[in-house]
Amino acid sequence: MRFDVVTLFPELFAPFLAAGVTRRAYETKQVDVRLWNLRDFAEGNYRRVDDRPFGGGPGMVMLAEPLARCLAAVKAERADAAPVVLFSPVGRKLDHAGVEAWSAGAGAILVCGRYEGIDQRFIDTHVDVQLSLGDFVLSGGEIAALALLDAVARLQPGVLNDAGSHQEDSFNPALDGLLDCPHYTRPEEWNGQKVPEALLSGHHARIEAWRRQQRLALTARLRPELVEAARKAGRLTPLDEDFLSKL
Repeated sequence: MRFDVVTLFPELFAPFLAAGVTRRAYETKQVDVRLWNLRDFAEGNYRRVDDRPFGGGPGMVMLAEPLARCLAAVKAERADAAPVVLFSPVGRKLDHAGVEAWSAGAGAILVCGRYEGIDQRFIDTHVDVQLSLGDFVLSGGEIAALALLDAVARLQPGVLNDAGSHQEDSFNPALDGLLDCPHYTRPEEWNGQKVPEALLSGHHARIEAWRRQQRLALTARLRPELVEAARKAGRLTPLDEDFLSKL
């Protein structure tokens, strides 16, 4: 898959693409990331990409024309119907199901906004999808683009050291959409705190039962709506319901 990133700060992506376990996806081009500097498509000596908003108000607004020129160049090189994605507070929240959908596709063109926003005419004409990381505002779309790229890359075959690692992530359907359980490693006792005895038992069924109960308890306490969603989807067993009733 291929992701083209339209940004004013391509240098923000370089260390990210070369670090951590997900770099394998970028090095092998499983996730082919290409960076486009928006200023290369601006005119004038100053390569201006923004201007004051009509109607007054604080901040600056990104110009539609440089964005349109850059997008045209990206589309000409891609020669496919890749969706144009804008990261915006008005977008749909990105969740695990959305990441799985993107990870199974052919990629997209990611537009990273800056300043007070982008000229709405560019959005109305060219943007297919708007995405948000949550109910807060970032200085630009680059961090959101990095988050999407990372989430998509780790789902690609062979990227993680253990092929089954992401199957036990929070929100994964393999865990019925619940949060993941707590994890422990050596030593068995640290600062007076011991590893739960069930994990030291060597009894596979007991360990799995403990982990399931921990997932249920943690999710019920912190994200009860996820438990309800699992219940409505028929993902909870009678044993699950019995455990939840005793919390």
